[in-house]
Amino acid sequence: MRTRADEILGPEDASLLDIVDNLLNKGVVLNGDLTIGLARVELIYARLSLLLSAADRVLPGEKVDFMERHHARHMLRKARRRARA
Repeated sequence: MRTRADEILGPEDASLLDIVDNLLNKGVVLNGDLTIGLARVELIYARLSLLLSAADRVLPGEKVDFMERHHARHMLRKARRRARA
């Protein structure tokens, strides 16, 4: 009988790299609650959600590489600073 882990990872032996690659390709959502309190009085409550996925899965239509976009934004900020000075 196949377990859920066998369905996700496959029947062959999987290294840590294979597991991480598979998780990023499929995507993982982590949910959690955080409560900060003092003397049993809740002061701060936060519900957290984290999506872990490969960028090409989240933004499949992106034609430009992330580093190219980052460099272009950096150069634009640099030009704006020079213009203000």
